[in-house]
Amino acid sequence: MILPIVGYGDPVLRKVCEEISPEYPNLKDLIANMYDTMYNAYGVGLAAPQIGLAIRLFVIDTEPFSDSEDLTKEEQEQLKGFNQTFINAKMLKEDGEEWSFNEGCLSIPDVREDVYRNERITIEFLDENFNKKTEVYDGLIARVIQHEYDHIEGILFTDKISTLKRTLIKKKLQNIMDGKARPDYKMRFCNKKGR
Repeated sequence: MILPIVGYGDPVLRKVCEEISPEYPNLKDLIANMYDTMYNAYGVGLAAPQIGLAIRLFVIDTEPFSDSEDLTKEEQEQLKGFNQTFINAKMLKEDGEEWSFNEGCLSIPDVREDVYRNERITIEFLDENFNKKTEVYDGLIARVIQHEYDHIEGILFTDKISTLKRTLIKKKLQNIMDGKARPDYKMRFCNKKGR
């Protein structure tokens, strides 16, 4: 089932999310719905706060990045095969050189900015079967994970850009809060009248 994506300005996007247990109600359905919602919006990641739930859960599928001609064949294959559910994730380490990439967010439609992030991460998480994993990722996979991990910590990519750039996009952000954004996927806006 495709769920509405929560727009910029909604308080749930600023919450540090709570851990969940295997008994979380309808968890398998929730995860399936999150993947459906992400694919419907042509996203590569989706965190639970983006569908209005303040829980430590996010899903990722980097295949859409795999056709980039800027990547080696090996990088393309790695991105094509990466699909993962992260539950109760804990970032253990972010290291390596910082690099810039033009990021967007399904909760902040029509806004893209260059964001600097570390090239490599070590993260501990539970998969959809609650198996504990500790993994090291780098490149675009690490970046997508960092972006989604930020969501469960109440951080948005717009927090990582300069004050000047934030000032320049202020009107766009206000339009999103007011429900004036028109993405081609279902959204829920925080200030839209008649909500």
